[in-house]
Amino acid sequence: MSFTLSLAVLLLLSYLIGSIPFGYLIGRCHGLDIRKEGSGNIGATNVTRVIGPWWGKLCFLLDFLKGLLPAGSAVLLTGNGVLEDPYHLLPAAATLAVVLGHIYPVFLKFKGGKGIATAAGAILPLCPVAVVLGFLSWGAVFLTTRYVSLASITAAVVLPAAATILYAFHLPGATHSLPSVLLFILLGILAILKHLSNIRRLLNGTENRFNKRG
Repeated sequence: MSFTLSLAVLLLLSYLIGSIPFGYLIGRCHGLDIRKEGSGNIGATNVTRVIGPWWGKLCFLLDFLKGLLPAGSAVLLTGNGVLEDPYHLLPAAATLAVVLGHIYPVFLKFKGGKGIATAAGAILPLCPVAVVLGFLSWGAVFLTTRYVSLASITAAVVLPAAATILYAFHLPGATHSLPSVLLFILLGILAILKHLSNIRRLLNGTENRFNKRG
C-alpha cells in the first residue's frame, strides 16, 4: 500500500474510532442524554458526576483505549514495515485524527468532549515517558485542588513540554519523530483552548471542585 493511500485510510479510520461517543452511549444505557446533564460534556468527569464513579472510570478507560488503538496500530504497522512511512508521519496522523474525532465526532454533529483521555491514550505508544509525567502532574494538581479542569490544563502543558525536552536531549523514552513532538504541542494548545471557559471560571473563583456522585 502506498504512503498516500495508507495515510488516507489511517486518517479516516482513526477519526471514526475517535468519534465513538462512549460517554454519550453510557448515558443512553441509563436512559439519559449526558449532554443535557451536569456540565453537558460527554467525558469521564461529567459521567462520574451524573451517573457514578464506576461508570466514569469505564468512560475514561474506553476513551483512553480508543486513542491507543489507532496510534498503537500505526506504530506497530510502520515499525514492522507493513506500512510505508518515509516521513515518519503515520503515527502522528493517527493521533491527530483520533483526538479530533473525539472533540468533533461525526455521530454527535461534531460536538464532543475535550479529548484529554483520548489524547493520552494516543500519545502513549509514541512517547510513554511524557504520558506518565502528564498523568503524575494531573494527579498532583487534582489531589491538591480538586479541580479537574486545572489538572487537565496542567497536564496539557507538562506532556508536550516533557516530550520536547526528551526529544531535544535524546533522552530514554523520547519519540524520534519531530512531527510527533510538534503534534503534542498542537494538542496541548488545543486542550487549553477547549478549557477557556474553565480558565475564566477559575480566575473568577466560580469553577466547581470535583465531588463525585456516591
